[in-house]
Amino acid sequence: MRVVAVAWGVLALGGCTSPSEDSSTPWSWDLPSYVPTPQIPADNPMTVEKVTLGRWLFHDFQLSADGDRSCAICHEQAKGFTDGFVRAVGTYNDVHPRNTLSVINVAWRGPLGWRSPDQDRLEEQLLIPLLGSDPIVEMGMHEPLLLERLASTEPYPELFEEAFPGEPEPVSLDNAARAIASYERTIVSFGSPYDRALAGDPDAMSPAAQRGQALFQSERLGCFRCHSGPLLDRPLLDDGRVGEQPGYFNTGLYDIDGQGSYPPEETGLHALTGLREDMGRVRTPSLRNVALTGPWGHDGSFASLGDVIEAYARGGRKLHSGRYAGDGAQSPVKDPRITGFSLTDPEQEELLAFLAALTDDELLTDLRYVDPRCFDSDYEALICPESE
Repeated sequence: MRVVAVAWGVLALGGCTSPSEDSSTPWSWDLPSYVPTPQIPADNPMTVEKVTLGRWLFHDFQLSADGDRSCAICHEQAKGFTDGFVRAVGTYNDVHPRNTLSVINVAWRGPLGWRSPDQDRLEEQLLIPLLGSDPIVEMGMHEPLLLERLASTEPYPELFEEAFPGEPEPVSLDNAARAIASYERTIVSFGSPYDRALAGDPDAMSPAAQRGQALFQSERLGCFRCHSGPLLDRPLLDDGRVGEQPGYFNTGLYDIDGQGSYPPEETGLHALTGLREDMGRVRTPSLRNVALTGPWGHDGSFASLGDVIEAYARGGRKLHSGRYAGDGAQSPVKDPRITGFSLTDPEQEELLAFLAALTDDELLTDLRYVDPRCFDSDYEALICPESE
């Protein structure tokens, strides 16, 4: 199976030299000047061999108890590494209270979920959907069953040995988590028209998208106050610097009781702290590839980006009917940044054009992220049906 690791090395971001028979091959990053090299855990250095193993695991249906889903099912390449559902669905058809976040650029994300600031280590976070049952059973796996499957399925024994050389029992849950995390960190997207414009191409974005960017960065709209930095997910601090950590904000999506309450199944940080001021506060998501990752919002309750813009424009969303009816613009716990703004129809189209310019089209068909089972034995030709 050495050919698999070599093939990934050829396709790797920035390229890597071929691994020797007795040593691992360090990963090589090739990033724009405005993007810092991600901080990798000291106990899980990036190697081509780990990434190769992680890629196989990420796409493997054996990682779910019933063999009906893989990591890639909930993080589809063609959908910006999300699932396209309003909210995630588990292996027993339970519906998660939150929308699935993309794993694009997850190496830089820091806190990984919508509401857990301390959940910032991929190797640990991915065990929640894999093994956990709270808030729902997602993949329903059990460690003994997983290890039994991996140890008895080719090419895993050799891939684990190559990824973790010298270990007496390389097939382990910890090593599987390290490998999947390593692969997820390689899902990098900095090739959009917006990026080409940052690199100096004045024609990379359409005139409409350029006008939309000016609106995005204007004081009138103030989008940049919460969506700054390379991933467009960091707040702008009072001194003009971009925050090192993402913000957690109540953006006025709900006010179901006149006191700012959110639906009880998901109250944001409030669910962890119990503090009234944390009601509805959720993490600011990255806007990269945002046009691909709908439905939008922490609970998937926005059907279009136009709906998102309109909610911000009025200073909070108003729901006229239903059990969660209320005017989020009147919420007493809404973040003070959400003040509303005026926007003409042409300006909204320009803002949407800018958001579309954050899409990295090449990412959607990049062979580095295709299931390795979809290649022939020489790792040269795709053999999976297009639907896969």
